[in-house]
Amino acid sequence: MSLSHKHQCREIITKAICGKGRKFSTVTHTVTPPNNPTSILGAWIINHQYEAVAAGDGIEVIGTYDVNIWYSYDKNSQTDVAKETVSYVERVPLSYLDPKHRASTVEVSAEATQEPSCVEASVSSNGTSVILRVEREFAVELVAETKVVVKVCSHHHGDYEDKEFDYVLGDGGDDYEDLDYEGLEDEL
Repeated sequence: MSLSHKHQCREIITKAICGKGRKFSTVTHTVTPPNNPTSILGAWIINHQYEAVAAGDGIEVIGTYDVNIWYSYDKNSQTDVAKETVSYVERVPLSYLDPKHRASTVEVSAEATQEPSCVEASVSSNGTSVILRVEREFAVELVAETKVVVKVCSHHHGDYEDKEFDYVLGDGGDDYEDLDYEGLEDEL
């Protein structure tokens, strides 16, 4: 192919973020301890583990966590801790998806932007179990190979070899000396 035209476009294959999504959810779990609870003294979620898998036009987050419930029983005369492992599958839809990505190169990832936490725990109306309300949030990304179109010029528009450039920052080049780097935060 010759570069006889004034301008020509080319496709470059590159790895890029081709899809993103985020989902906040509130779920309810029912835990039945060995003794009928009188009151709830505390509820914690620990040992959260998860992984992401591609699932159609979304990403599924598959995980587990342990629920620990400190409760009183026998008319508040004794206490115990009930422990239960909860498994879940959270489907996170993608807010955008590049339709031209190469499906055979897909890699997915998930980040818990809000770890599962118990926001409410109460004794059920029949008095035999504990009802927990748990909040969690995930951000997901789909990375794959995709095509990018670039313009190729036949003329030497980018010929800067014989040019000199003088980069000056403000009045003396020390604009960043007083910058508080600890106050800067990386964004997602």
